[in-house]
Amino acid sequence: MHIPGPDTRVVELRVHGILGATGDELTDSVASVDVAGDGVGRIMRPADRLRRPVPGPVLSTGDRSVPRIVEGYVWGSMTSGGLAKATWALLFPFALANMAHWMLPPVQSSNPISRALSTALRALLRLSALLLTMLFVAQLTVVSLDMVAAQCLSPGATCLEFIPDAVRSIDVLRSSVALLPIALVILLMHRLSTVSWQVSAPKTDKPQHSARAPMLPGANVVADPDTPALRALHVTAALSTVAMLALGGPFQPSPDPRWLLAAALIGISAIGTVGLDDPAHMYPDGKEKVLRSMLGRTSRRVLVTAASVLLGSVALLPGPLVGQLPGSGPTIDAITSTLVITCVAVAVLLTPATLLARPTWKNCPQQLRPWAGGWMSAPVLMFACMLGAGFGAGLAYTVRQTLVVDDLPSEQGPKLPEAFNDVTVFWGATAVLLALAAVIGIPVLLVKRWRTARTDDDSSIPDEIALLHAGRPEDQRAAANAWKWAALQRRYSHVVLLVIAGVLAVSTAVTVMARTVDLPPLVDTNWLVAIGVASLAALAAGLLRMVYRAAGKRDTARYLGVLCDLVLFWPREAHPVVPPCYALKVIPELADRATEHLADPNTRVVLVGHSQGSLLAAVATARLLDSLPEADRERVGLVTAGSQLQWAYPRAFPGVVPHKSLRDLAGTLGGRWRSLCRGTDPLGGAVTTWNRQVYDGMLIGVGFRADGTEGPLPAATRGPTGALVLGGDHWLPDPQRGPFACRRWVPGVLGHTDYPGDPEWDRAVAMAAGLETPVRGATLPLRPQTPTPAQAPAVPSAPKAPQLTAQGGDGGSLTDSVEELAHPSDEPEPTPDNEVEPDTAPEPQPAKARPKPSVLPEITEPRGRTAPWERAMSLGTSEH
Repeated sequence: MHIPGPDTRVVELRVHGILGATGDELTDSVASVDVAGDGVGRIMRPADRLRRPVPGPVLSTGDRSVPRIVEGYVWGSMTSGGLAKATWALLFPFALANMAHWMLPPVQSSNPISRALSTALRALLRLSALLLTMLFVAQLTVVSLDMVAAQCLSPGATCLEFIPDAVRSIDVLRSSVALLPIALVILLMHRLSTVSWQVSAPKTDKPQHSARAPMLPGANVVADPDTPALRALHVTAALSTVAMLALGGPFQPSPDPRWLLAAALIGISAIGTVGLDDPAHMYPDGKEKVLRSMLGRTSRRVLVTAASVLLGSVALLPGPLVGQLPGSGPTIDAITSTLVITCVAVAVLLTPATLLARPTWKNCPQQLRPWAGGWMSAPVLMFACMLGAGFGAGLAYTVRQTLVVDDLPSEQGPKLPEAFNDVTVFWGATAVLLALAAVIGIPVLLVKRWRTARTDDDSSIPDEIALLHAGRPEDQRAAANAWKWAALQRRYSHVVLLVIAGVLAVSTAVTVMARTVDLPPLVDTNWLVAIGVASLAALAAGLLRMVYRAAGKRDTARYLGVLCDLVLFWPREAHPVVPPCYALKVIPELADRATEHLADPNTRVVLVGHSQGSLLAAVATARLLDSLPEADRERVGLVTAGSQLQWAYPRAFPGVVPHKSLRDLAGTLGGRWRSLCRGTDPLGGAVTTWNRQVYDGMLIGVGFRADGTEGPLPAATRGPTGALVLGGDHWLPDPQRGPFACRRWVPGVLGHTDYPGDPEWDRAVAMAAGLETPVRGATLPLRPQTPTPAQAPAVPSAPKAPQLTAQGGDGGSLTDSVEELAHPSDEPEPTPDNEVEPDTAPEPQPAKARPKPSVLPEITEPRGRTAPWERAMSLGTSEH
């Protein structure tokens, strides 16, 4: 371990989370300036009144202070801001389908069945993404070519009467005008899929297959070199789908060579999409090499050109455009049916795939295992497909309602294909089922909360909260309520997705029955159709309105960017028509910036990430450690705050951020991974520890050890700021202890916000930099009145002496009871840390009655261990 010298300094490199952040907010300063970056990914430092960069506040490390430089990486502009980025929300179903690919369970390389299932699942997910693109384009074609050009603009139609008859009689003009916006949308999709963020760091990615579990978290989050081929196939299929719909649909073969060409191009696109399954060139001698050579740049240009010429021929020779097009319904039916079949196939194949992957997490505790046993990819894919189908149908119904003539009550407007009625039945059933779930679930939660509030007394406060907020009854009650609801959200957030997936499955069954089975006369689905039409119209109108408002208002754009922040972390894998992945830029640039600072042998770098930024910081740290020499790794640390690296990401993405990879990262850092967490935080939680409980007045638990293993940890130590440090997790009191003189303090329950304002922040940074250990804090005893059976150890323990001795496992030990600590005047002088305790045991003292946890006296730190700002008030009081 490098011993800090007189020239040692610490660089604190921060990364913000969702909703973005300004440089001032990230660096926790009144002003900030850019010091590096390219304007998109901005590295900022605090600034003085002349806009000059200044270092951050010095870092206290016990007996000395170390210079600190605070830098922040601002990446929020990659996902929010402006009209172009606001329209990314319209592609949210595509991004969800792409994210579902990364949620697949890890493959067992030694098991051929597991490898075959993984290959089939990835192929089905890519095929589902292709069908989703085709469905989106087909729905737009129905609106533009069928409803407007063929029905509303046909000679003698009553809608759009301001269009002269001369224009209505020219079929070529109507078809060209109708297909032009479709071509522009496909061109926009192509252009969007070619956009990638320019990385200003040297390329150091080591490709890993997306189905292989990485050794370190996020090692397989790399760009797919086959994205250009996948993009060309999607564009070809989209153009061919438009031509197929205009030429009669897939179920009416025609001798027209254009129909044959459209069918051939769609078949080539589907086969190529299924076959592209080697994103990292892992098998250069396999079938992927042949397919990749067949889909080279020249072949891709030929496919796209042929599809473009095909669409142009349909625009110039459209055929009769009178009334509803015969190919609209069959095309929508074919795509929708195939999409449902692929979703069902994914759900079925995921079952054996998760069972085969179960050995990778069967030794983990229940609360750390993947959600739904690794089966979460299926409901996310289903939700993406149904959301995409619903948005297109909602847009169609909204346009049809707009085209209805108001002065003719009998006028129903243009006709829609029968498949759109199925979509309305589906969304009507979904709306009814979700409403029933809300009617049942919300009152149950309210009643439960009311009962909890009525029975919420001192005795109901958990021991962990009583230990953290000892001597503060009001804080205990406020924290206990927030802890309960935050834990409820973390525990059951994935259940909401599963409930939605179940609702979608039931709605799909109802739709299939309504379409294929003759229902009894008493069963009328018209009311479901009416509810579905209203739901779809509200969906389309609400999303368009949100995009419009986000284009002009920064706050709305930031909140809309939350969707992009969550789903655009993942590179293009299953669906290429998604906005660029910001992680491919942020992670290497963070690692490169840290490498620049580490060039100075006296510099230590601590990467700090909040919320979503904790995932970026963890992956960047893993990449950095993988590229540094062994000697320089000891100068790297990691701090996460309000992180989802335990309760969310390893459970939703077991093939990308598995539990084992986090353990390996913690072992590589050797105790320099510190995590700030609050029990009141509904979005963040513990990262390195679990199975926590209070026994015999001490917080104990299981977690990651500094040697790269996991198991029982020494009892938690109480830091000078009141935080409990168990392993690598720093449990912060929320509400904060204080206020204290000359120290920032924020009242109330903070939850997921304002982690830098906690006084424990600096101490965690110092520990991550290897400049401090938990020995500064000491374990303070707090014995519950009666240990519950759940708190009792699994094996019998030796009888405890009346005078409690709490060991912190790091050299810190106190031999004073809580009552004695509460009266400093009667407290004996504590033994210095460098002196040896006498061998003679103190005489047993008579046991004293323990007060209830909620009325415990204020815990006072021993002399020499209390933070200066906490001693200030007591010193001022004693003078008077």
